[in-house]
Amino acid sequence: MSELEPMGVEEAIELYLEARKDDAAEWTITSHRARLRPFIEWCEEQDVDNLNDLSGRDLYHYRVWRANGNYSNSDVDKLAPTTLETSLSTLRTFLMFCADVEAVHPDLYTKVPLPELSKSDEVSDSKMAPDRVPAILDYLYRYEYASRSHVIFLLLWHCGARIGGIRAIDLEDVDLDTSSPTIEFVNRPETDTRLKNGEKSERVNRISDEVAKVIQDYIDGPRVRIRDDHGRAPLLTTTHGRISAGTVRVTLYQITRPCMLDHQCPHDENPTTCEYNTRAKASMCPSARSPHDVRKARVTKYRDDGVSRAIVSDRLDASEPILDKHYDRASERDKAERRWREINR
Repeated sequence: MSELEPMGVEEAIELYLEARKDDAAEWTITSHRARLRPFIEWCEEQDVDNLNDLSGRDLYHYRVWRANGNYSNSDVDKLAPTTLETSLSTLRTFLMFCADVEAVHPDLYTKVPLPELSKSDEVSDSKMAPDRVPAILDYLYRYEYASRSHVIFLLLWHCGARIGGIRAIDLEDVDLDTSSPTIEFVNRPETDTRLKNGEKSERVNRISDEVAKVIQDYIDGPRVRIRDDHGRAPLLTTTHGRISAGTVRVTLYQITRPCMLDHQCPHDENPTTCEYNTRAKASMCPSARSPHDVRKARVTKYRDDGVSRAIVSDRLDASEPILDKHYDRASERDKAERRWREINR
């Protein structure tokens, strides 16, 4: 076995993230950076300044520390099993890289103690009922027509796209002035818009004339005419260039709060004084929903409407088992009704 080369924690993490740029989307790298920050803090507390010194016992102590929510940016006393598993899985992947660059013992990654998840733990409970969507669309058509927020929600809802997918769309990828308007999702990892599954995620989605008109009116109107750092012309822009994943998330948190639609709060708060009635804290509203929740709602609505798994899989770039496990949020009774309708066609 080769001798270990001394390496600091932050140095190794930066090297790891740089290496991941070859095979991971920008949002994945951002997520991994965030998940590894608690490990940096723990190493600082334990005076670990050289990864060579890490042992399996250290990794167990880190798991206990992390599970108990000791990270300074954590606001919970105990991490949810899925959050802990995700955090430790990222650490495991990072240590595999560290072994490759001779910063830790080759088998150290195998000693990361991953929690065992039950079937219910593996599936997120966060969801948005499809019947919430018409009111949101009505509000956007009435009060924010052809705004960036309007276009973001339309792309998420009508295409069931991921954040990375709608961020990646360039003006040249939309074909609106035809009888069959389309949106094309193109994988361009060399210019920082890698799709979730690389080239396998590439596809063309048909959109309605109504959605096409809104997008065209956005392009002709409020869209900021700017190119990104690579000279490309994004569909969704800010004054700084291509829209960020964070801006997409914040947009959804804001427009899915019930008080945005009818100034009523189901949580007995006064919308004008509620602390969550700000851009910075919109995500903390109990009724706010993420782009991923909209994707789940889209799958559920398609399946409720009798669209086959195969068609939904192709349109949303997700395998049929993944659709069933993570996206279709219909109740077991609703699923039984679907099967009954299919049987009795």
